[in-house]
Amino acid sequence: MLNYIVWNFEPRIFPNSNLYIAWYGVCFALGVYLCYLIVSYAWKKEGKSEVVLNKVVIWLLVALIVGARLGHCLFYEPGYYLSNPWEILKTWKGGLASHGAAIALPITVYILSRKYKFNWVWFLDRLAIGVALAGSFIRLGNFFNSEIYGIETTLPWGVIFVRNGETVPKHPTQLYESLAYLLIFVLLFCLYQKKGTKLRTGFLAGLFLVLVFVFRFFIEFIKNPQVDFETNMVLNMGQLLSIPFILLGVYFLFFYKPKPIN
Repeated sequence: MLNYIVWNFEPRIFPNSNLYIAWYGVCFALGVYLCYLIVSYAWKKEGKSEVVLNKVVIWLLVALIVGARLGHCLFYEPGYYLSNPWEILKTWKGGLASHGAAIALPITVYILSRKYKFNWVWFLDRLAIGVALAGSFIRLGNFFNSEIYGIETTLPWGVIFVRNGETVPKHPTQLYESLAYLLIFVLLFCLYQKKGTKLRTGFLAGLFLVLVFVFRFFIEFIKNPQVDFETNMVLNMGQLLSIPFILLGVYFLFFYKPKPIN
């Protein structure tokens, strides 16, 4: 028996057609839609205005895409994209960074909370549940794309990513992350279902940040470098960017005190 998995999956749904639809795009869209359903469920359950929610969601979708794109361009390939800024718009060439989205979303939520008069951390608590599930689907999309995988391994679930020219098994770190984010989603959703508004504001957002980015920090040790400059770094870019989010999560968990809405 082989002690590894050979992966040569076609990333396009219709490979022989001019219609380019990628499995990654489907996973991304499905994850975002499920996130919306979860946030909508919590929003309606707590008697908030559905009209306001729909306005907020539109801006959050924009923030997600713009933040993730700029995150990749500025954190991982700043020299190239600052010299060729028009290339930033070519999202079909790939390049999204979760840390960029993680920066853009809370900032956008804070701005919108000032306009529509809701506690921004309260909203982040509900958003965190959906984002965990969305992250699981997005990492599954990365697996379909044969990208963001790990270093060589002898474990029986090691994967040879044939489409990338690999000849030895590598850690399927996309699947590790996908499973971890799914479990985090289950934990957060169960806590919300069981305790709901009895949970202290900031608890779910803090727990999400700590669990996701601590896991992200350690999984980076078995990932291949995403860009050349990471090769000789003690901590790579993903790990350095994860540290502030872990600290923010600790703040929400233990020190955040909600202020009344004016």
